[in-house]
Amino acid sequence: MADKRPKPEDIVSKLRQVEVLMGQGMSRLDAIRQIGVVEQTYYRWRKKYGVMGVDKLKELKRLQNWSRLSKRSGGSFVRRNNERLRRAVSDLTLDKLILTEAAKGKLLSPARRRACVSHVRNQLNVSERRACRVLGQHRSTQRRVPQGRADEDRLVADMIELTRQYGRYGYRRIAALLREAGWSVSDGRIERLWRREGLKVPVKQSKKGRLWLNDGSCVRLRPEYRNHVWSYDFVHCRTDDGKAFRTLNILDEHSRECLAIRVKRKLNSVDVIDALTDLFILRGAPRFIRSDNGPEFNAQAVRDWIAAVGAQTAYIEPGSPWKNGYCESFNGRFRDELLNGEVFYSLREAQILIEQWRRHYNTKRPHSALGYRPPAPETIIPMDYRPTMH
Repeated sequence: MADKRPKPEDIVSKLRQVEVLMGQGMSRLDAIRQIGVVEQTYYRWRKKYGVMGVDKLKELKRLQNWSRLSKRSGGSFVRRNNERLRRAVSDLTLDKLILTEAAKGKLLSPARRRACVSHVRNQLNVSERRACRVLGQHRSTQRRVPQGRADEDRLVADMIELTRQYGRYGYRRIAALLREAGWSVSDGRIERLWRREGLKVPVKQSKKGRLWLNDGSCVRLRPEYRNHVWSYDFVHCRTDDGKAFRTLNILDEHSRECLAIRVKRKLNSVDVIDALTDLFILRGAPRFIRSDNGPEFNAQAVRDWIAAVGAQTAYIEPGSPWKNGYCESFNGRFRDELLNGEVFYSLREAQILIEQWRRHYNTKRPHSALGYRPPAPETIIPMDYRPTMH
């Protein structure tokens, strides 16, 4: 009986054996005789299997088996493999479409993943299982209906009411007002509800520069206690008939309390002295009074009067409003929260509404620089004193 043909694995092993023997110094012919074949058979094996490694030999064997199976099945095996390949390509294409249709950016929160899965299912008509697998959402999380806290509806209603009342407040000030009203809530929870309800977050204010004395000295004039530094400035506005009026805003820089707002059609140095006189009698004279170099503030009568009552003036350089940062910041809040949102039909109406806003600013409005507390919540205005309004 003739010997069986050697397997491809055996042939490759014998070829490697010849290479090893030749590497040890044996001649090629002796090495061929060592593996038990003639020289012609060796060269034929070498031509067919000489460049194959183990991986290529396995792949060749798999292809040979696949070819034999396809011949026996009449081509059905090939068709099944082609169908499997087309299905895999189709699955990959669908996964790519799902990822393309999904929301851009990272889907970090379960709520956003839940909304994204629902959107993909509606647009591509795919199963929930498929969409969850591609987007990395657990199906139990997808099916779980989120339930807020029992008091969330009342909290949202109070938050919206405060937002409607104070339309220019951000969520931090609204959170401070809610805590003052008795709610035990954090800024993070209010921010989440704020964004969910689509409320507008005001633009963050830029930081103000440091304040310095105008004489070029290296001593930094910063408020250290109440009545240490006052600052005052003018703000212009108009009534509904187009006539202009001015407001004189006087601020305590340390406590951020608005001491007075004088409202008139025209204000000059005499009105500045009149307003300061009322405050000096009520609160005492501050150590410094800061203002710009406007003619109303830089008038000799104003300078002499301030020096006579024991205070010092601190003028800022022309064209440098950031050096009067406390008062400029107050003016911005004053204009943003009141003047830009009100129509004043008369000067008297402007005086009343501005005085109401000033009291709210001092006693109710949370101030970010004071840990979201109002500047002077304990302030009580004596019955025998009312700001003079002309």
